[in-house]
Amino acid sequence: MIAMTSGLTDLRVVDFLDELASDKPAPGGGSVAALAGALAAALSSMVCNLTIGKNDYESVQADMIRIREYSEDLRRNLTELVDKDTESFNAVISALKMPKDTEEQRERRKEALQRSYKAAALIPLDTARSCLRVLDAARITAEKGNRSSITDAAVSAIMAKAGLESAVLNVKVNLSYIKDAALVDNIQKEIDDLQGRAARETTEILRLVEQVLKSKK
Repeated sequence: MIAMTSGLTDLRVVDFLDELASDKPAPGGGSVAALAGALAAALSSMVCNLTIGKNDYESVQADMIRIREYSEDLRRNLTELVDKDTESFNAVISALKMPKDTEEQRERRKEALQRSYKAAALIPLDTARSCLRVLDAARITAEKGNRSSITDAAVSAIMAKAGLESAVLNVKVNLSYIKDAALVDNIQKEIDDLQGRAARETTEILRLVEQVLKSKK
């Protein structure tokens, strides 16, 4: 296995996969969720690039340029979240290793754990939010993008939904350790909403793609 000398996203794909497959608990599902979202955003950008400048798509040029900029912003954010998720997990481990021999040490450790658990929940929540936005981009590229690449728009949607659902699991596992009941309740309501919206959006995108594919037969 390779030694970690840089961020995860600086690694070659095969080295990232080695790191992921190792006996270390991080990177794990949260980083994979962010990577899935980043891949989805990149696919939406690709469909835009394959539409911009094409003679048959003059009427949607402005839309494609706008969505390309939108999806590229999301790709950058999600790429950063790949490393941030692993960093947040490492912060939890560091807090768990803090001394607890005295009352003061135990109090410091408790506070550090709560901070780190909150961060470890909020980072994948950011991933889930970004993945839902990628679904918005995928829907427009499926509706207006180059028909030759419509299945790429569908894969973008599938990957974005997978990233969102995976991120939500990482939110939930950290919520169980957070003592702030109001925060936990607010986050739970938001992830329920995110999942519902993602399911509806993905179903609609795949329905549209299937219609286009059938029309080609």
